[in-house]
Amino acid sequence: MQLGVHYANFTHPDWQTRLADRLDETARVADQGGVSLLSVMDHWFQMEMLGGPPEPMLEGYTTLGHLTGITERVRLTLLVTGVTYRHPGLLAKQVTTLDVLSRGRAVLGIGAAWYEREHLGLGVPFPPLRERFERLEETLQVCRQMWSEDDGPFHGRHYELAETVCVPPPVQRPHPRILIGGSGEQRTLRLVARYAGACNLFGAEPDVVAHKLDVLRGHCEAEGTDYDAIEKTVLLGADEHGWEGLVRRAEVLAPLGIGTVVTMPASGDPVAETTTLVEQVVPRLAEIG
Repeated sequence: MQLGVHYANFTHPDWQTRLADRLDETARVADQGGVSLLSVMDHWFQMEMLGGPPEPMLEGYTTLGHLTGITERVRLTLLVTGVTYRHPGLLAKQVTTLDVLSRGRAVLGIGAAWYEREHLGLGVPFPPLRERFERLEETLQVCRQMWSEDDGPFHGRHYELAETVCVPPPVQRPHPRILIGGSGEQRTLRLVARYAGACNLFGAEPDVVAHKLDVLRGHCEAEGTDYDAIEKTVLLGADEHGWEGLVRRAEVLAPLGIGTVVTMPASGDPVAETTTLVEQVVPRLAEIG
């Protein structure tokens, strides 16, 4: 089992002067310490549960582009891109650029988007949920076409592209891994089975995870895709037992098929916390298998 680190909170002491330094050092520790996946937020405003718009938030792909230059091994992704944030052709180009400059470490993390306040705040359209899912599926189709040999047009209900040219192509072949975030049984997990190489499930109760994975398996059977080839990830945090509690819960989730647990440094010192993770948690998870 592997560990992912999700850097979601930039509000640390003296962030006005130390934000970049702290992010850089956390990324270096994760990269050199065996962390498998390093992610940042794809939001324009900080989530309200972490303080809302008054708190600092960096633009996601700019941040990942910066991190390519100071890391060498860890995979890089947004957890996750909202489908409403970028035109799909531009999104495919951004992920491709990240893959080329990172020498094959980009992951396209994507979902249907949910944070209406930031859309209204910055004047970006926020369509109803049904339309967002329609756009999500078309975006997945556009990205896969741009990462194929087909550079012709794309005609969808919401998007029209005259030429799906993508030069240079991604380093990863046939394309960067696609990770879809969310646990919706009728739409999200069906899209995972149809288009993705990874999923990120919400909630970490074993019975819930087992049920969601059974649903995903059923969608894979219906779509004719390989369930076992899909990387299954969940978000986990420390509990009253600290990081030992995370390891205990990971031990329960591993037999269900979870291969990566993603956690978020929550203290005021993400460098120290990530150092603890690579020293104490990464080896324990590797032992789980």
